[in-house]
This record gives sequence, structure tokens and C-alpha cells, in this order.
Amino acid sequence: MAEPARIPGGKAIWVGIFAELTEFTLMFLVYFFARINHPQAFHEGPQKLSLAAGTANTVIMLTSSYFVARAVLAMRKSRPDITLRWLFAALFTALGYPIIKVLEIRWNLDHGVVGRGDVFQMSYYYLTFNHLVHVSWGLLGMVWIMFRTGFGAYTANNHSGLIAFASYWHATDLIWLMIFPLFYVLP
Repeated sequence: MAEPARIPGGKAIWVGIFAELTEFTLMFLVYFFARINHPQAFHEGPQKLSLAAGTANTVIMLTSSYFVARAVLAMRKSRPDITLRWLFAALFTALGYPIIKVLEIRWNLDHGVVGRGDVFQMSYYYLTFNHLVHVSWGLLGMVWIMFRTGFGAYTANNHSGLIAFASYWHATDLIWLMIFPLFYVLP
């Protein structure tokens, strides 16, 4: 008889992911309401942002997620040493996100993109700051998973904590993949 299907990573992480997605759904609804009511601000807004910074953060998030996926695959093959290497690569890559974000904010402020500016700028800062908070939680989670991996807490048959973290990290990516075009690309 086949084993019943399981939720990857367990129910608790999916409650958290659902809460995160609900939070961002509400923020995206506000974004679209503001965009409909202030089309000129949203038409001009992306031209004021650094496309290079947004693109770099997209590459960073996707690359880090790839490394996390590779870590999961390595653990499934009972290779905790390789898992840890992939997680180090993921962490090292992901640390670029807050660094670029800080540099981007400094660049924005120097170019008049301030949080108390027009509705586009307020929406931009609200959504991207909230995403940065979620990325920061993910970075802390990654360090915890690395610690547990290093001390042998996971095996090929039991690594639900790693799967839970990977699920959260990929959900955070999905959110960025919506933020990026809405603020940096679409006029």
C-alpha cells in the first residue's frame, strides 16, 4: 500500500507561508489600488529606481534558492557534507541581498526617492522593506539549518526541517518575483 501524501516540511511552515502570502497579497492589493488611482506616479516611478539593483537582487534570490534546492537533493542522497557546502553557498549568496538593498536605499535617497515621496515611492518602500524583513528571517533560519546540518540533525530519511526552510525560502523568492516587475520594470 502506498504511503499517504505528506505536506513538504510539515503543516506549521505552511501556516507561516500562508500567513506571509496573505500579508503580501493584501499589500499587492493596496499597490494595485494605488496604481489605478495614481497612474502617473506609477508610470514614472520605475524610471527613478535602480534597475541594476533590482536585477542583482533577483539574480541573488534565484541563485540562493537554487543552492538551497541543491542542498535538499544532497541530503536526500545522504550527503550532509555536500548539503552544508550548498547551504554555505546559499548563505554567502543571499547575504548579497541586504547589502545591495542598503546600497540601493542610499542611492535612492541621493536621487530623491524617499519614503515620504509620492504614492509609488511609499508603496515601493513598504513592500520592499517588508520583503527585506522576510529575507532577514530566512537568513536567520538558514543559519539555524546550517547549524543543525553540521551537528547531524538531518538524515536522508528525516530532514523535514531542511525541507521546511527550503519551502519558506522559495516562497520568499516568489514574492520577490512579483515585486521586481511591478516596481522596477513595468511603466
